[in-house]
Amino acid sequence: MAEAFRDAGYRVAATYRSGGVPDGVLGVTCDITDQGQVDQAFDQVEAELGPVEVVVANAGVTKDTLLMRMSDDDWNAVIDTNLTGTFRVVRRASKKMTRARFGRVILISSVVALLGSPGQINYSSSKAALVGMARSLTRELGTRNITANVVAPGFIETDMTAVLGDDLIADYNKRIPAGRLGSVDDVARAALFLASDGAGYISGAVLPVDGGLGMGH
Repeated sequence: MAEAFRDAGYRVAATYRSGGVPDGVLGVTCDITDQGQVDQAFDQVEAELGPVEVVVANAGVTKDTLLMRMSDDDWNAVIDTNLTGTFRVVRRASKKMTRARFGRVILISSVVALLGSPGQINYSSSKAALVGMARSLTRELGTRNITANVVAPGFIETDMTAVLGDDLIADYNKRIPAGRLGSVDDVARAALFLASDGAGYISGAVLPVDGGLGMGH
């Protein structure tokens, strides 16, 4: 997504805990479970690139296990990153957006937010809550020309899905009406659209990018 926004002409910063960022993108180390690091990251981006007008909240972790085996630590780790961490980022971003009377908030959820998934009660709960966050934000700040929307990807070809095995991926392909996994470009293009002027009257929406897997939910 950082590359897609960069190639579309945006000035882009990307936060990370390890690894790096693409060329032409400002890299900022940040753990969104720490409010101090979130504030420092925004301070750095604002100093080097100017006010943050578009936020894509894409950080996420999983701690999958069945409910009866799920520990408090399994629950808290996922909620603190996927939900509370996103809250920290959006809260910091909204301050400057409100003053500027412009902003685009894009929250990356998941098809399991509405479908559900065994072994992912913590993950699906955290991702479902982002829908309520976007809709409440829309009602609070919509008159300030700030939109808040949710992208809900299905099964996307990434390092995470690559370890699932051919048989499991083939099973998913049977369940997906499109007959294939999605690509990261599919998700990036959805985020680009929601950030564009063409989506200025869309807010509080859930945009599925799942090949039809979750339709009707």
